[in-house]
Amino acid sequence: MTGKFLLDTNIIIAIFAEDPLVEHFLTGISEVFIPCIALGELYYGARKSSNVKANVEKINDFSENTVILPCDSRTSWYYSIIKTVLKTKGRPIPENDIWIAAIAQ
Repeated sequence: MTGKFLLDTNIIIAIFAEDPLVEHFLTGISEVFIPCIALGELYYGARKSSNVKANVEKINDFSENTVILPCDSRTSWYYSIIKTVLKTKGRPIPENDIWIAAIAQ
């Protein structure tokens, strides 16, 4: 598979767990991005774990070689649109997922 991919928290966790299906799917991709929101979720999970230091180091190592996409005013604009559409349709999703979708836009 080729192309650009924005990885969500659950996919990054699967990469850390060396999930063969995820590794196969990501083979040959040209670029990988991490939304800053997912990075925050990973660090939060690491700090709740029984092996904080090792998990934080794993996240640091992974993110060191990956482009981290920030939130900015454009992200906020897309966030407002996505959240409004979801609310209108009666299909809410978790706040962090809305932010990640806005970054993806």
